[in-house]
Amino acid sequence: MLQLPESVTIKEVGPRDGLQNETNKIATEDKVAWIDQLSDTGLSYIEISSFVHPKWIPQLADAKEVAQAIKRNPGITYAALVPNVKGLERAIETEIDEVSIFMSSSETHNKKNINKTIEETFPVLQEVVDGAKQAGKTVRGYVSTVFGCPYDGHVPVEQVLRVCDRLFEMGIDELSLGDTTGVADPKQVDAVLNKMKQNFSFDQITMHFHNTRGMALANVLVSLQHGITTFDGALGGLGGCPYAKGASGNLATDDLVHMLHQMGVETGIHQDKLHESAAFIQRKLGKELPSHQMQVMNRSS
Repeated sequence: MLQLPESVTIKEVGPRDGLQNETNKIATEDKVAWIDQLSDTGLSYIEISSFVHPKWIPQLADAKEVAQAIKRNPGITYAALVPNVKGLERAIETEIDEVSIFMSSSETHNKKNINKTIEETFPVLQEVVDGAKQAGKTVRGYVSTVFGCPYDGHVPVEQVLRVCDRLFEMGIDELSLGDTTGVADPKQVDAVLNKMKQNFSFDQITMHFHNTRGMALANVLVSLQHGITTFDGALGGLGGCPYAKGASGNLATDDLVHMLHQMGVETGIHQDKLHESAAFIQRKLGKELPSHQMQVMNRSS
């Protein structure tokens, strides 16, 4: 018999992780309008952009403008990805609620993503964590390639645990475990979480699945069985990793909400408003979004 929680928290990463790899330029005012729509869906957490250097991710070059223009709902945490102290200075100026830091559990992906080894990355992120904490911000850590790397292949769980340990020692409040290229399967997720629960409280763990091979919802179900109750999603299945060849969209927030509601698990999210928001960004992108919910809507419209 399935052991399901009464409620689940979904963290929307579409405006950052969803848009970062899109080639069609989205106007700043459209991003702001989309985030404002997302704020009306019942979501409690929205990652709105990334304060990386514009030359690396041009689509998110307007992070500061977006952060300053959105309407802030007092019940929502507005977060942004921050790679270094320079990015942190800009993020703090916009009064962002939470700072996200990121690194990989595999050496080659980390070098391609951050241009540093794993060991070289820790001091850089420590500065960000310390600065964010001094500014009164919570900090979330992303660990990529937890279930496999497009360059290094299999990533030993011990290596993942070592990176996670260091991030918690730095003082992060939450850790998001990333299946960056969507290679994970339910059996592997089960095995990794069995190891993780020996070291960490699952109250501080979020799962971040990609749906490259159609496994994301199955992997969510296994995670739920382990007591994980927080998941990242990108509305419509937007996204992909710019430093991981073949990585397609994130787990679709709308598909996740549909599955959870069908199973009687509460999310606090209004599906009608979520679909309206998905339709809005689909129009602005000028292409159909890959989520199953949007495919149903597109066929019926």
